[in-house]
Amino acid sequence: MAQAKLILDYVYDHEATLADQVYLTQPVGGGQVKDYTWRQVMDESRRMATHLKAQNLAPGARIAILSKNCAHFIMAELAIWLAGGTTVAIFPTETADTVRYVLEHSEASLLFVGKLDTFDQQLPGIPADLPRIAFPLAPKNSFESWDAVVARTQPLQGKVARAATDIGILMYTSGSTGQPKGVMHSFERITAAAEGINRDTKSRIGADVKNRMLSYLPLAHVFERAWVESASLVDGNTHLFFAESLETFVQDLNRAKPVTFISVPRLWLKFQQGVFAKMPPKKLDRLLSIPILGKIVGRKVLKGLGLDHALLAGSGSAPIPAELIAWYRRLGLNLIEGYAMTEDFAYSHNSTDKVNAPGCVGVPLKGVEVRLSEDGEVLIKSPGQFVGYYKRPDLDAEVFTEDGFFRTGDKGERRADGLLRLTGRVKELFKTSKGKYVAPAPIENRINACPLIELSMVSGVGQPSAYAMVVLAETVRPTVKDPAVKAQITADLTQLLKDVNAELPDYERLQMLVIAPEPWSIENGFLTPTMKIRRNRIEAAVETQLGNWYAGKGTVQWA
Repeated sequence: MAQAKLILDYVYDHEATLADQVYLTQPVGGGQVKDYTWRQVMDESRRMATHLKAQNLAPGARIAILSKNCAHFIMAELAIWLAGGTTVAIFPTETADTVRYVLEHSEASLLFVGKLDTFDQQLPGIPADLPRIAFPLAPKNSFESWDAVVARTQPLQGKVARAATDIGILMYTSGSTGQPKGVMHSFERITAAAEGINRDTKSRIGADVKNRMLSYLPLAHVFERAWVESASLVDGNTHLFFAESLETFVQDLNRAKPVTFISVPRLWLKFQQGVFAKMPPKKLDRLLSIPILGKIVGRKVLKGLGLDHALLAGSGSAPIPAELIAWYRRLGLNLIEGYAMTEDFAYSHNSTDKVNAPGCVGVPLKGVEVRLSEDGEVLIKSPGQFVGYYKRPDLDAEVFTEDGFFRTGDKGERRADGLLRLTGRVKELFKTSKGKYVAPAPIENRINACPLIELSMVSGVGQPSAYAMVVLAETVRPTVKDPAVKAQITADLTQLLKDVNAELPDYERLQMLVIAPEPWSIENGFLTPTMKIRRNRIEAAVETQLGNWYAGKGTVQWA
């Protein structure tokens, strides 16, 4: 029986049949870009693979990449696979301590360094004796350069075959609940997930439509690695663009004119707040309500965001408020929410055109099995399911049921039409001093729907009642210096608290909203590299202030 086609086999096909088609477009500064055809991508990847093989690394050797998204990230991944290695990507915003942990835990044999914003702070985390190669857009360094290696090295010939069970990617989680874990993905399961993602995407945008995507969410995260990079490697007919910087993001989007665009809830919210900064929500709502004119206005707003060509938009990685999905759909953007994890290579659930609802994360994708445990935990068996945790067989035993389902740690409910609604995290549930459990995620979703709020965290372990800490929206924060504006915001948030509490059972009602003194960010350690809140760190940072807050009289307090 013929061996099933794997991701590298698809790549060899594109190299032969789409040799002169542009696959990657990389900004190189000053508004200039460089295009790479499939022929060029594979030529550079094959040359680097020859160099890697010459290092006499062990089969399956872990080779790391520390870089923001760029064309050479994908070329390096292909080179690693061609050379018989396993890729370990590190989030480009990680601290030196985490960089060191991942490199040491994975026993990395070599490191590629690319586009980075804080490399001087990260450099101490890189062992001095670890071989390093710098991508063309890397910060100033003394490492051997990618271009120098490629220029002097002959391309690796032939079609290297990797076994289906070989580990292609060792993916470290972003560590929202502690030390990152290494998640092992085999070529067989990477391919199965990528094939399924393409099947799902093509069913929505049309089988003959050439897809265009902007790659900007971290490729070290499973969402981007699966739905953008791996899917495009299997498809071949996708044109990937990269972003140059935050400052040029709108220009980058307008250059790419994405047909498919994926993002995370915090960025969807930021896009909305950017729109509101130019047009008050009430005025926009009124214009969108006018027949004919509403469609014109919605199209204009999407054009301003660079999304007027998008046939499909997706949100994942964290819960998104249902109201935010509804708002984008009013503009005319087909925004859908999906649900998946690092452990299933982002292949689990997605909404469909016929079966979808704001607040639900979709139905199982083809080949995915799902059931709920007795206590409501979502259990999943996916074609993209991981092989196991690197060096942690003890964790494998904990997270798999006897019949092979993965314990997601998420609690959920299944509707009659198959849609899954998540109701919180099993481990995020906490008890108040009254002995009642509180599920923070659904409450946070209600709070995050408010245009004044960027992020929120519900907590109150062992307290008489729960509370929520909130970060004001980026456009709102500068205005609170005006006492009158601050008073109005306090009044608006007081009403928000009443509205939220009115929808909650008495044991989940919030005693107060506390406005965070500073935004939560990746840099200050309160957000993971994928912009999820780090509850433990935030709770620890405010622990000494809790007594004063609970003793305070106001339902809205400024920390």
